[in-house]
Amino acid sequence: MFYYLSQLLLDWSHGTSWEGRLSWLRLFHYITVRSAGAAITALVLSWSFGPAIIRWLKQLKFGQEYQDKAEEAGGLAARVLSKKGTPTMGGILIVTILFFTTILWTQLDNKLVLLTLLSVLVLTGLGFYDDYAKIIQQSGGGTPPRVKLLAQFAVSLFIGIYLCVTPSMGKLVSEITVPFYKYPVLTNVSWLGIVICILAIVGSSNAVNLTDGLDGLAIGCTLIVGFVFLIFTYVASNVKIAGYLQVPYVSGAGELTVFCAALLGACLGFLWYNCHPAQVFMGDTGSLPLGGAFGIIAVLVHQPFVLLIAGGVFVMEAVSVILQKGWFRYTRIRTGTGQRIFLMAPLHHHFEKKGWYESQVVMRFYILCILFAVVALATLKLR
Repeated sequence: MFYYLSQLLLDWSHGTSWEGRLSWLRLFHYITVRSAGAAITALVLSWSFGPAIIRWLKQLKFGQEYQDKAEEAGGLAARVLSKKGTPTMGGILIVTILFFTTILWTQLDNKLVLLTLLSVLVLTGLGFYDDYAKIIQQSGGGTPPRVKLLAQFAVSLFIGIYLCVTPSMGKLVSEITVPFYKYPVLTNVSWLGIVICILAIVGSSNAVNLTDGLDGLAIGCTLIVGFVFLIFTYVASNVKIAGYLQVPYVSGAGELTVFCAALLGACLGFLWYNCHPAQVFMGDTGSLPLGGAFGIIAVLVHQPFVLLIAGGVFVMEAVSVILQKGWFRYTRIRTGTGQRIFLMAPLHHHFEKKGWYESQVVMRFYILCILFAVVALATLKLR
């Protein structure tokens, strides 16, 4: 909106006495300026409306009145405070501010931004429905996993097919790129690109969701990974920088930089209320769309496998659940008694079971996430 308004005023003032006075409006044409504006706007809005949203969620009794699965399992000697009674669905705050800020600061005729907003909107609806089902049931069950997977699959399949049939975006799925290598490793494999697109969006969405189990853990890691993709989107949008670093150039990706900046501001503002002891949880309303956004952005800048590195903590959490369930079922079939690899999955609960305090787990996972982020950014140069 600001971009179009500035352009309108510049066009109107051209050739008039106002032209010199309004020349500063050209700043809104720069990606860096609009990204900074988006981040600050989202942060201020989060701080401004956060308390009201939390009070509203409490009034609606949208709280977690059931024990989470970790508390039900017992053995969390290091956990001082119970999560019971804390309002959830705080993702409404994140996503609403993210949408509003993106509309204010980006060029909305950009197809990459529209695709990203579409995926975020659908996954927000899915997450909201899941959170609401948990509140109604008061058991933590929520939406059946197969229903969630089907909805996520449908969104990612649509995006993959859309990219495939759009001539200007076809290479995003027809050519496969990997970190630390300059050139596409495979070309003319659109079917494989669509599969990777689906895995990136569905996998990332669920991985962030699984990580959202401790105060500040998921949102803090989201901030770190979001910064990585802010850099990648900016690099991919600049012909000279992309050419110098020999990474795929993606026309229009700069608007995704503005989106990432808005995401950082919204998440940083939410962390203010979600840090230990949390005043509000993001719930699936926030974790599913944030994870999905990372998946689609990674695909749109032609770097889907970088997501595995940057989101290393999310990958660890998801893999721990897969291994735990797989090994339990396998040993139950073979021996009649299911065995576990970890004390509890996802991985953060394993360390809680070992006696780590919640704040210790969160801070140490932050450190790991920063290390993964550094390695991901190194892929820009090490090729």
